[in-house]
Amino acid sequence: MSNWQPVIERYERELTQSVIPFWEKHCVDRECGGYFTCLDRDGSVYDPAKYMWMQWRIVYVFAELHLSRFSRPGYLEIAEKGFDFLYKNGRDPNGWYYFALNRKGEPSMAPYSVFSDCFAAMGAAVLYKATREPVYRQAAEEAMNSYITRIESGNPAGQWNKSLPGKQSYLSLGHYMMLANLGLILDDALGGDRYSAELDRAVDLVLNKFWQPDRKLVFENILPDGSLDLESCQGRMLNPGHVLEAMWFLLNALARRGGDPDKERQICEIISSTLEFGWDRSHGGIFYFMDALGKPHIELQHDMKLWWVHNEALIACLYAYRSSGDEHFAEWFRKVDEWTWKRFPDPEYGEWFAYLNRQGEPTHMLKGGKWKTFFHLPRCLMVCSDLMRQF
Repeated sequence: MSNWQPVIERYERELTQSVIPFWEKHCVDRECGGYFTCLDRDGSVYDPAKYMWMQWRIVYVFAELHLSRFSRPGYLEIAEKGFDFLYKNGRDPNGWYYFALNRKGEPSMAPYSVFSDCFAAMGAAVLYKATREPVYRQAAEEAMNSYITRIESGNPAGQWNKSLPGKQSYLSLGHYMMLANLGLILDDALGGDRYSAELDRAVDLVLNKFWQPDRKLVFENILPDGSLDLESCQGRMLNPGHVLEAMWFLLNALARRGGDPDKERQICEIISSTLEFGWDRSHGGIFYFMDALGKPHIELQHDMKLWWVHNEALIACLYAYRSSGDEHFAEWFRKVDEWTWKRFPDPEYGEWFAYLNRQGEPTHMLKGGKWKTFFHLPRCLMVCSDLMRQF
């Protein structure tokens, strides 16, 4: 791609004139605290539940925006007031963050998900970077230590785990890709290299266990000894969006630590093979879930096209292009960009649709919910803009 400037302008315009204004206007609960994330197409609230992943992701993005060249008055205040609500109301007696609160801040769903701790660590860490307030550092370290302890226990859900002994246990790609990203974010925000060992371990596991070079696939779940389970749907599951997100996390981490050409080449190979395997040759776009052997998938939404998968693919393409200089990745970026921008943005109300069917048609009009919030899309627009400015 010879001229990146029009693309940069499109991404920055979408961020500053569509996505940020939508959430700044509609998400802040000025009466009770925290944020509304269940937002309909026009931004109206259709459910007041406060899901912890979504809440802490909003803290994180507004704190990042405050530190960025897109900063405007009010962004830091939105992040800080969200923190106050979540830190006060969001933890059980063990310090684990609940999965959800009601509008007033009362616990409504048990703290079964370790990713509540994950995103609390991210949000609090970037707030500390922005303000140097000790309470944010304390909260980030508490949540990070909880996250590490829980995934290393082999039972992150603790007493809330519904599984019985007969169910096979796995190592999850999601746990370790986020560990790599968290290690980088916290060391950058808090200073030092306290979490470098965890970052290195996560990189090693992803590249040497979850990635299977003979099959050219990254598996979502592997057995605790690092081997594959090809007998079950869970063991054969592939999640192209997770893989692409994980790979740009790793390229970012390696670049920030001085680079590693061999690992960077390996990661670029993984990105290329994931794009090739995950692309729908009939209708375009990237599948949500896939089966490594092409068998039926147990998840009925497996062939849908989701916003976040395409957001992460766009970032991964640009990271791979920056790392390798190979025009192959610039062409993939153009291909994913064209498909994505024709289908996800909502020209009438702003922001993007989240869920498309296989053919690329919206199945839901909502802009936020239990799983979609102010996170993947603004991060994509910011990171892609920053990367394109380097070319």
